[in-house]
Amino acid sequence: MSKSDFTITLLGKKSPESIFQKILDVRSWWSGIFSEKFSGSSEKLNDVFTFEAGDGAHYTEQKLIELIPNEKIVWLVTQCNLSFIERKDEWVGTKLIFEITQNEENTEVKFTHQGLTNELDCYDNCAPAWTQYIQTKLFPLINE
Repeated sequence: MSKSDFTITLLGKKSPESIFQKILDVRSWWSGIFSEKFSGSSEKLNDVFTFEAGDGAHYTEQKLIELIPNEKIVWLVTQCNLSFIERKDEWVGTKLIFEITQNEENTEVKFTHQGLTNELDCYDNCAPAWTQYIQTKLFPLINE
């Protein structure tokens, strides 16, 4: 397999402005599946938040490093402890990127976990988890 970042694209009915705000509120879509816990803030440039899931199996800290209103959101993973794999810090230095573009009928939301490639030990667990969060939690929010 070739090395490529995990990416998923959705089409939403809401405006780019509305979708942008929904994505910034990580607690609204990155929760409700694996007993998640959050601390910190996720909405302003340089905000830092922590995410824990699976009774401690997944812990990460993210810093908001790029914010282009209604177009792009980028969080850098600064700390990581994935207890279910050997190299527990695999996500450190990876980026969670949301790109929002308006087309004629819909708003496109492209999510890329830059650095989460099929070469990482966690890929077989993390890629399906991202798909579940994005499709079952975020997708309804951008289409309600």
